[in-house]
Amino acid sequence: MSLSNGRPYVAIPGPSVMPDRVLAAMQRPAPNIYTGAIVDLTDGLLADLKQVARCSGHATIYITNGHGAWEAAIANMFSRGDTALVCSTGHFAIGWADAAARMGVEAEILDFGRRAPVDPQRLEERLRQDSDHTIKAVLLTHVDTATTVLNDIAAVRRAIDAAGHPALLAVDAIASLVCEPFDFDAWGVDVLVAASQKGLMTPPGLGFIWVSDTALERSQASDLATPYWDWKPRIAKAIFSHNFAGTAPTHHLYALREALDMIEEEGLEHVWTRHDALARAVWAAFGRWADGGDIELNVPDPQARSHAVTAARFGGGAAERLRSWVETEAGVTLGIGLGMALPSEPTYGDFLRVAHMGHVNAHMTLGVLAAMEAGLQALDVPHGDGALDAAAAAIAEAARESAARP
Repeated sequence: MSLSNGRPYVAIPGPSVMPDRVLAAMQRPAPNIYTGAIVDLTDGLLADLKQVARCSGHATIYITNGHGAWEAAIANMFSRGDTALVCSTGHFAIGWADAAARMGVEAEILDFGRRAPVDPQRLEERLRQDSDHTIKAVLLTHVDTATTVLNDIAAVRRAIDAAGHPALLAVDAIASLVCEPFDFDAWGVDVLVAASQKGLMTPPGLGFIWVSDTALERSQASDLATPYWDWKPRIAKAIFSHNFAGTAPTHHLYALREALDMIEEEGLEHVWTRHDALARAVWAAFGRWADGGDIELNVPDPQARSHAVTAARFGGGAAERLRSWVETEAGVTLGIGLGMALPSEPTYGDFLRVAHMGHVNAHMTLGVLAAMEAGLQALDVPHGDGALDAAAAAIAEAARESAARP
């Protein structure tokens, strides 16, 4: 007998949980798409998107997913034959590099593995070797959604500057925006890529690009920017429809407006703190499980772990068995171990991910961990004791810290 009847919980790293308020905001007739309220709505969204990224430059909205936003960034930063230096900490940096290569850009990968962040010293050394400045931009993920490695973007910018290199800094924050502190201006970012379906709690379908004045100026020379992906008309906005290269994604915009309102009501810094607390609860549980079994977090260093999603290994294929059990028996869907092993490899079933991003609170995260604990017991997977006590203690400590703040 399955105990999964009831409201399911999809604890995967996107689409994240969408608030009822966000879903309800979409239930309305289509507006006039030429003038009036839709214009004010869009102007407000662009202003607030700049606020959440702490960007004084430019923000644009594309009707696409994160992969489309990658293409938009590539199309505007490069001309055919230019070189991109991609700092890889996992599956999605490699994906961005592949997209660039297929668009005619020479994509050089500087690989840092799947368990550690970018080493700024190695990056600086590579840029110093590029005395002719053939590298036009450095690309990396803030959080790689597959490996859950968190990169220090400010340190990457310092490495570029220390090398005296003029390369643009382009960051994929698809998995991290709103879930992690991000400061476009202070960190010296030139191009930022994100999407609607993760920390922004909005249905998939919107991609976002933030652009510095430097990146906008350099994009004038790009020969890859086709009419749809070109960000220059979107930024100039001679007429309203230029925001979207045509018809506005009206109902997604209503949803995004509600999501941004919810973030403002909670307070962006509190949203970051909430994600930090939930992540620490997950890490605490895994620490106890690991004491008695072949279980480990993918990222050993807590300072280099995402606060939005956690990747882990359960040896002997236990991760795949656990994923199947908690979905079938408990109504919880965990993320697959994306990019950690090929399907043909014996370790393919050893990896999973637990998302704790967006519209998620303590009882949801504790519930996921309890379902996983039940699955480990039901499947006789060796594991240490006390995981739920440790997770609860982490939540309690976070609550005490929050109460003590002025």
